Amino acid sequence: MFKAALKLFLNILFFLFMLFCLAWHELVVYGISQAKGQLYIIRNAQPVEEILRDPSFSDSLKQKLLLITDIKKFTVDSLGIRPSDNYTTVFNQHKKPILWTVSAAEPYAMKAKEWTFPFLGTVSYKGFFNKKMLRREIIDLVKDNYDIDVYSPSGWSTLGWFKDPILSNMLSRNEGELSNLIIHELTHGTLYVKDDVTFNENLASFIGDKGAELFLAQRFGKDSKQFIDYENSKADDKIYNDYILKSTKRLDSLYYLLGRGISEDTMKIKKKALIREIVLGVYGLQLHKPKVYFKYTKQAFREGNAFFMSFTRYDSEYDKFEREYREVYHSNLKEYLEAMKEKYPSL
Repeated sequence: MFKAALKLFLNILFFLFMLFCLAWHELVVYGISQAKGQLYIIRNAQPVEEILRDPSFSDSLKQKLLLITDIKKFTVDSLGIRPSDNYTTVFNQHKKPILWTVSAAEPYAMKAKEWTFPFLGTVSYKGFFNKKMLRREIIDLVKDNYDIDVYSPSGWSTLGWFKDPILSNMLSRNEGELSNLIIHELTHGTLYVKDDVTFNENLASFIGDKGAELFLAQRFGKDSKQFIDYENSKADDKIYNDYILKSTKRLDSLYYLLGRGISEDTMKIKKKALIREIVLGVYGLQLHKPKVYFKYTKQAFREGNAFFMSFTRYDSEYDKFEREYREVYHSNLKEYLEAMKEKYPSL
């Protein structure tokens, strides 16, 4: 009797599994591809200790590895980041991208394309380790008339599901950029809210920014080149990000006119003209390195609304977080992050 019931249960379970695979075939194939890509990186990553003993690895890069160890300790002790084994191994990319992320937006609305995944919920970007699968996704998005942004991220967080390695390309960053990146990704592993990419990315960007500032001041001093360069970069980013976010609202206001006396053909011309105006307007900003930002902004010609939506995803809530941080938590970043962890349920 027990064996018969067990056999029936297993048959039902197998039947349900097959139904799931048939109904969610593309998602299953995508999930397998992502798991294979992630496991390949994990299996081929070397412990930091081995790299530090490797005479072929330059001393300057070894110093960056030691810096990451210090950053990790700082985040746990001073920021309340959850301890983990992340960034204790190194994966050599050989200066090649290993992951591509695609995001998309409607052509005449500031509305991001969204994908839904088990556990994570709804997100506004999709990662690929497999270039063929990436190309197929891009072709589908083009057919659906989306504006598209494709880039290779400097790092990512698996939210504690895997041991995230240091990627060798990370080590080309200066001390401030590297600190920001590591703290940003470790924040994801500490607090990640399902179905709210904008909150997750904005919070990680804010904690990464403020955490890097605190770390650099403690590690190098406020009179150091590292700290001063980072502050100058922050000042540029603030001016530029505010400009792009305001420009996003200008485009959104333009799209509101579609169908209200303006045809799609006319809207296409007006959109192109406004994006050109926005790009050229970068040279009017008081930046330390206007050429760098101008070159970056030219991507908007190719990416359209997807370019602007990335700033909404990562930077639109910065001022709100800044006010809470200063007024409510008296610029105590550890206390602020603890409050966020208590307020929001994390995966």
